[in-house]
Amino acid sequence: MHIGQQEWRQLQSMPGAEEAAGPASFHKELYHRLADREPDEGTRREAADFLRAKLLDVASEPGDLPDAPEGLVAWMEQNTRDVHARYAAYLQERKAGAPRRYFFNRAHALYVLRSVAPTKLVDGAWLYGLLPHWQSPRLGDLVRTYVEELGEGAVDKNHVVLYRNLLARYALDPLDDLDDALYEQGLIQLALAWNAEAFLPEVVGFNLGYEQLPLHLLITSYELNELGLDPYYFTLHVTVDNGDTGHARRACQAVLDMLPRLDDGGAFWQRVRAGAKLSCAGLGTTDVIASFDGEREALRILARKATAGHGAHSEYCRVAGRSINDWLGTPQDMPGFVAALEQAGWIRFGEPAENSRFWSLLQGPRAEMFGVFSTYELQVLHDWMRGPASADGRPFTETAPAGDKPKRRATFRALARNGAGLAAPADDALDPDLMLLREQMRTADDEQRTALLVRAMSPAQHWTPAGLEATRVFWGALAG
Repeated sequence: MHIGQQEWRQLQSMPGAEEAAGPASFHKELYHRLADREPDEGTRREAADFLRAKLLDVASEPGDLPDAPEGLVAWMEQNTRDVHARYAAYLQERKAGAPRRYFFNRAHALYVLRSVAPTKLVDGAWLYGLLPHWQSPRLGDLVRTYVEELGEGAVDKNHVVLYRNLLARYALDPLDDLDDALYEQGLIQLALAWNAEAFLPEVVGFNLGYEQLPLHLLITSYELNELGLDPYYFTLHVTVDNGDTGHARRACQAVLDMLPRLDDGGAFWQRVRAGAKLSCAGLGTTDVIASFDGEREALRILARKATAGHGAHSEYCRVAGRSINDWLGTPQDMPGFVAALEQAGWIRFGEPAENSRFWSLLQGPRAEMFGVFSTYELQVLHDWMRGPASADGRPFTETAPAGDKPKRRATFRALARNGAGLAAPADDALDPDLMLLREQMRTADDEQRTALLVRAMSPAQHWTPAGLEATRVFWGALAG
């Protein structure tokens, strides 16, 4: 059943369904002021106020931490055992013939990768504010965790670099049309980053909650690989968050190291528990997975393109008695336009996309609209037109197999072994920030050098060539 005109207008008017050219809303706007540059004091205060309000919001939410911090390691180990058991059950289900649990088709997986980007692009940020205090022995595990999130300065291990490469690889950016709600969790992490001294127990608690191994990480890795999509960002987190020597275990130790030796009546521990609740605030990965609707996403893409395409068509081409320019002039009527295209035979739902005349405008010889849609958008349109058959995970670049038997999908790891792996990092010799950092470091004293390194390792810069070099220098000094 297709989305009707009235339902489409209701969806567009729902909270979070923003107009592409509309003003940025609260979470997104503050997120970018904290993520894109070093914020001023006013912005930091605004972020701190946001955190206080959010802590009030989650205060009544149930938490799963033990009553006393002494039970943390046992709690972490039990969580790991539970996740491993549930993952083993999932694998048995798949072996017995069950379909993918998370991603119905390739477009669904790409939609999720794109939607969680605001959180992944600030991975580890919550610990940044502790970096200036790196010499404190009680912060050792937390500082080390932050530097490891930055890949210790290695371009192929820095978590944000990896995710930015993933977005570029599958043409999932730009992200300016993502709903405001998708920025909330990333904003929490950035607000903690720039206000760590005022929210130290909450930072410690957030780290504890966020670094525990979740089931969705394992299933996401498995199903991305199955669909021929790069799972490395997610498999890397499975290993670094392990419960033996990884971030999950270290997060427990960090709490124990930071607990006051003087009697505070349990106040610090209660704030740690509150901070752990923040790690679950906002839309998580499973929420985003459940939110996918292929038709709604296809209509959103078409409506967004209508704004740019209106007026670019001749008056000769008409559908249902209206010119293309007329249809595109009212993006809110997109379901009606699609219905008219279907009625005229331009779109044939439930068949290979190649059977639709509309698809031939986008791809193939003499495609008149070649380059109008990104590869992500083309995959969404491709899978939307194919319908249930798109569960085979076929990329839009791959022609339909002959006969009724679907082609076995090559996993990403198999493709990588055959030479389709990640490209080598680009040469960074001409990066202006890197040249400036090197020049400033040459003339700085020890205190100034440390300040320069810490500044270059901020959420706004650590993934750049300058930030990566600063991380390598910092880690070299820290590791001795």
